Amino acid sequence: MSTDIRRDVNGIPYLWGDTADELAFAQGHNAATDRAWQIEVERWRSEGALAARLGAGEVAWDRFARRARLDDTARRCYERLDADTRRWIASYVDGVNAGLREADAPEFAATGSAPGTWRPWTPLGVFLVQHILFGTFTQKLWRAHVGTTLGTEAVALFHGEPPAGSGSNAWVAGERPYLAGDPHRVLELPGVYQQVGLACPEFDVVGFAFPGVPGVPHFGHAGSVAWSITNAMADYQDLYVEEIVDGRARGASGWEPVTVHSELIQVRDGDPVPVEIVQTARGPVIDTGLSLRTPCRVEERLGFEALLPLLRARTAGDVLAALEHWVEPVNSVLVVDSAGAAHWRVAGLVPERDDANRRTPVPAWAQRHAWRGYAPTPGGAVEHIRVNANDARPGDTADLGVDFAAPHRARRIRELLDAGAEPTAVHTDTLLDTTVLSGLLRRLPASPTRDRLLAWDGQLRADSVEAGAYALWRNAFARRVASHSALVPLRAAKSFDRVFDPWLHPGVRVGLALDGVVANAHVLPALAKDLEELAAAALDEVTEAGEWGATHVLAPVRTPHDAPGLPHPVPVSGDEACVLSTTSVPGVSDACWRGPVARYVWRLDGTPSEWVVPFGASGRPDDPHFADQTPLWTAGELLPVVRPWTVTYEERVAGLGTFRLEPLVSQLHLDLVYGWVTQPRAEFWGMTEHTREYVGEIYDYIADLPSHHAYLMRVDGRPVGIFQTYEPEHDPVGEVYPVRDGDFGIHLFLAPPEGAPVAGFTGALTGALHRFVFAVPSRRRIVIEPDVRNERALRRWRRSGYEFGEQVDVNGKRAQLAFFDRPDTA
Repeated sequence: MSTDIRRDVNGIPYLWGDTADELAFAQGHNAATDRAWQIEVERWRSEGALAARLGAGEVAWDRFARRARLDDTARRCYERLDADTRRWIASYVDGVNAGLREADAPEFAATGSAPGTWRPWTPLGVFLVQHILFGTFTQKLWRAHVGTTLGTEAVALFHGEPPAGSGSNAWVAGERPYLAGDPHRVLELPGVYQQVGLACPEFDVVGFAFPGVPGVPHFGHAGSVAWSITNAMADYQDLYVEEIVDGRARGASGWEPVTVHSELIQVRDGDPVPVEIVQTARGPVIDTGLSLRTPCRVEERLGFEALLPLLRARTAGDVLAALEHWVEPVNSVLVVDSAGAAHWRVAGLVPERDDANRRTPVPAWAQRHAWRGYAPTPGGAVEHIRVNANDARPGDTADLGVDFAAPHRARRIRELLDAGAEPTAVHTDTLLDTTVLSGLLRRLPASPTRDRLLAWDGQLRADSVEAGAYALWRNAFARRVASHSALVPLRAAKSFDRVFDPWLHPGVRVGLALDGVVANAHVLPALAKDLEELAAAALDEVTEAGEWGATHVLAPVRTPHDAPGLPHPVPVSGDEACVLSTTSVPGVSDACWRGPVARYVWRLDGTPSEWVVPFGASGRPDDPHFADQTPLWTAGELLPVVRPWTVTYEERVAGLGTFRLEPLVSQLHLDLVYGWVTQPRAEFWGMTEHTREYVGEIYDYIADLPSHHAYLMRVDGRPVGIFQTYEPEHDPVGEVYPVRDGDFGIHLFLAPPEGAPVAGFTGALTGALHRFVFAVPSRRRIVIEPDVRNERALRRWRRSGYEFGEQVDVNGKRAQLAFFDRPDTA
């Protein structure tokens, strides 16, 4: 097996395999070595086995995972895969298991646990864990609770509340379109997305992977095509109220058999907990009397058949064809290719059924709530700009669900793009939509505090005291609203399992839905008549306000919760309803627990793409790349994407081996190059006194010049030196001799040899370089200008057939001009 890994200066892994299967092994191995603890936690979650390692606090999750049949669903979906995809995933799992045998993550010792063994379907289970609560069924639980405690009319209070998967942005823009965006999820440390490069002879792709899952399902750049997703906010999960008697459940066509068995949840330092597993014709029973139907359980497909075709895609059409296999979660997809084609589509399966199924749990026995299969999803071409921001679009995504994000983010992104804003300015826009709450403030009697809040510019910048004052008032107001007698019944004991408590917390739901509660308060007259009084009373709490970032700080989730996290508080700008959607919960906490888990700009015009994650490439707290990207992420900066497997030239040279030229990229090669050029033997290269940072700046500058190029030379994969080229008419040397049409300049630096020099090595290398240069017909003559003191180089060039000319002064050095004419046979 032939695999390789290279890392850039930020520790981001770029992987090579001689085949797609070998590459899958390498990706699995890397996931295990970089993120061992993280991926094992996800495996335990998928198997409902977390409490055995972390204690009784995880029993609720394990009970849900087993009731929802996550591991069983993953196994069924794996068995339905085609043979090629099964083999590819099995190679990934082999890599994970090999990597886990080497893993020494400190969390294992801290919890008295150890890495285990992955099964072929485990990656599908890990993917299910990431998305089972990403849909909308928890919204239905909340609406059911509101209807039970306040009456069905009160459900309208929470219309417009951002669902759990909201906050993501993606857009296509430009005459030569680029693709950019930022997915939003719960912020986990280490991050839920891993930056990775995946290359083999079939493809060279960079993107964001889920640690524990092969490929790059959601965000990828395959060289000539790129894709990204946002949550389509489609309703694809159905909840049914089940009536189960004597091993039978009442369905629309009568009484049907159910399967029932019991399992034990093992608990660290505690007694085992029994759990009953019930399966009806509609789906597994996830809570007392409630079953869940999901597309992946019905179809026994998750969409993994799309993963390899995505990596192999070359055009927008290839990506769209691959996504025909997609099942869930249901995504809004944007695709752009280098030919300028831009498309969108909704990928995934959305059921056809009565509209009531989308809103609350429905009776399993009612004919009107019967499930009728899956509807086709929409798509189309992008003319100039398209923005996806979890919003509803008539004739587009609006027909697929009922829980959509407010339109502010989508409108604001389009405004910024129309004004010519760069992607990073869009990513970090902090303008809050204050329409509803400012309208309430205007109805209050004038006061210095009220007038101060109304004069605020609406920008939730971390360093803004005015934003901090607004947040103080909003918090006080949200607490008063949540405590109002009309909403107190929401605090009643809920009939649902405690695993759903985060989605059913009245204070959280009111805080997130505050605009909707104010706008729709008329459905509860007792609340409506007191709103102005509550808002006015809250103004009294706005005294000494600090900066918004003093309390709006990153609060990522860690498993276990006492594991080392960020070394110091990190202030962040933005908030839930901004484009920079860094979610806090008004009235509960200003801490940011959800936000952009990645940012990217995929470019198709040959210029470098960019990306960043909120923390870092490594999952180990003691690794320098655990959270080294946090300052960049906070500042809105991006890192360049490196493609280390890009080969500019390759040939098999007799007596030498496989010779390759690849672009020299400071992000990837700086440590190696700096070690070479600062040795005393490199005095004529002119960098021995330079700092590492300055050497990096020089090669970054060369990379930006269309007339100059720098390459790393490899022989059989081993770095052997630097090769630089330039167009003399665009270089200082062109000022000291008469440049001819077809002249082409080169510099050559040979790395220190490993062991004794190989006879004929330099001559064979020079011959390969000549063939590379003269492969372009317009190049007629090579120009060199080595330092006149570099006698070894002068002898080498003379032996290679160069004709020496005059000596000249170039950039402070006395140089020997020499030329090599294109051979007649070239």
